Amino acid sequence: MQSSYLFRLTVKFFKYFLSAVFGFAIAYLVSVSFGTSGVVIIILHFIGPWFGRFAILLFCLMIVTTLLESLR
Repeated sequence: MQSSYLFRLTVKFFKYFLSAVFGFAIAYLVSVSFGTSGVVIIILHFIGPWFGRFAILLFCLMIVTTLLESLR
């Protein structure tokens, strides 16, 4: 059985979201090791709300995808 377009789109968004979160985690660890954690904290202060909004949007998209796939 082939997965739907919405399922593939959700998986792709989830993959990129996790890649971005892990990328910021690695950047934070590297900046702490070099002693410049203040820069990452300032950047995270501006980008953090967008991560939260995108996480909520992605969660809703996962719920809709699950419901539509179960009805199929």
